[in-house]
Amino acid sequence: MTPFQHISRPSYFAPAGAVTKPVTAVTPADLDAATLPADAAAWAKAAGFRADAGSVLVVPGEGGSVSRVLFGLGSDPADTPFLTGKLPKLLPPGDWSIEAEGIAADHLALGFGLGNYSFAKYKSEKARDARLAVPDSADADDIERQLAGILLARDLINTPTNDMGPDDLEAAFRALGEHYGATVTSIIGDDLLDRNFPLIHTVGRASAVAPRLLEMRWGKKGDPRITLVGKGVCFDTGGLDLKTATGMALMKKDMGGAANVMGLALMIMDAGLSVDLTVLVPAVENSVAGNAFRPGDIYKSRKGITVQIDNTDAEGRLVLADALAYADETPPDLLIDMATLTGAARVALGPELAPFFTDDEALASKLQLAAKQAADPVWRLPLWMGYDKDLRTRAADITNSPSGGMAGSINAALFLKRFVTASPSWIHFDIYGWNPSEKPHAPVGGEAFAIRALYRVIRERAAVSS
Repeated sequence: MTPFQHISRPSYFAPAGAVTKPVTAVTPADLDAATLPADAAAWAKAAGFRADAGSVLVVPGEGGSVSRVLFGLGSDPADTPFLTGKLPKLLPPGDWSIEAEGIAADHLALGFGLGNYSFAKYKSEKARDARLAVPDSADADDIERQLAGILLARDLINTPTNDMGPDDLEAAFRALGEHYGATVTSIIGDDLLDRNFPLIHTVGRASAVAPRLLEMRWGKKGDPRITLVGKGVCFDTGGLDLKTATGMALMKKDMGGAANVMGLALMIMDAGLSVDLTVLVPAVENSVAGNAFRPGDIYKSRKGITVQIDNTDAEGRLVLADALAYADETPPDLLIDMATLTGAARVALGPELAPFFTDDEALASKLQLAAKQAADPVWRLPLWMGYDKDLRTRAADITNSPSGGMAGSINAALFLKRFVTASPSWIHFDIYGWNPSEKPHAPVGGEAFAIRALYRVIRERAAVSS
């Protein structure tokens, strides 16, 4: 696998100064407002074009040429800020330009780029020949940077585990670091025990591919310290508490937290932000073998907290616990973890909203504002300490899976909170990592969640400190 097919700037956009034809974005009201050129208005009326959201009408010019394309925005363009993701599949070949009232210029371009994406590693696919000029009012470099981070995350998640096991994820992680001159190290197999990462070792030891902790460092000492931690469970059988076949079907995506923090790290490094960045990924497979960890086992974590295993399918919080404890030993200014952690988060918020937990009110407010500006939706859930008692168990300090089946996402967040005691600002994301239905800007498959919003927050921090 070449993990960086989308690191280099994508060729989805027309070069600066290219001669383009217009895509005229219209709402139904525009068709009746006499604002269109007469030939386009007449053609639209004759064709019965209604400007439904995502609809396209090619307007002919002289000699069989194309004079322009009408692109329907629907009645409320704000509802679908990345609607231009439909255009790559619908536009005739060539270079095009677009302006649209009610949609930000950067969303127009980003939507087009995202809609160009397809995961074609294992099949041949015809290249799309339409390119869009990035509007003058948008930052082309930053759009392409964000696009590269999102598409990297999608690629990593979409790749099946036979090509994206812990060793392959390490190769992708190293390639990302080398691309930006970062320092990358790893602790593998029984060395995890020698270096006091017992929970990472426990979860991954039954796999044919050794578990490992990946670490990347980039930036300058003295700048704001940002640490990203991503769950890298490359496949999750559920362990001895085995998942059903249906439950395992999408478990290649259980390293979605790792993929997302790698996409975010790409944005940060590519922008050259003034931060001291660390990225940690515990990369494992939760497999079944004679040496698999068992329900009822008790293990001491890196932090010294003992954990009783009441469900081997609650493994993600275990590997995160050791990684977060390690990050917390030299407390960063901002500690972010991302994980495809609980089905309870999906039940609560569905597949489109990214749930997050934090005690930092200022951070929560900044993130929610950034998410709104970026059209990258997030939703805050409570670290409700009333449920912390549910983690208690008689034989150990805490259980990895409280009984009762209620507040599952909150309980998982409270579990992780036990391992972050020194960092002044911590935020936990319980993301889905997958898009289950076709969207204008996204096919079914691996997806990035909240990393554009987080990038805005981190960029703001870096700008204030510089």
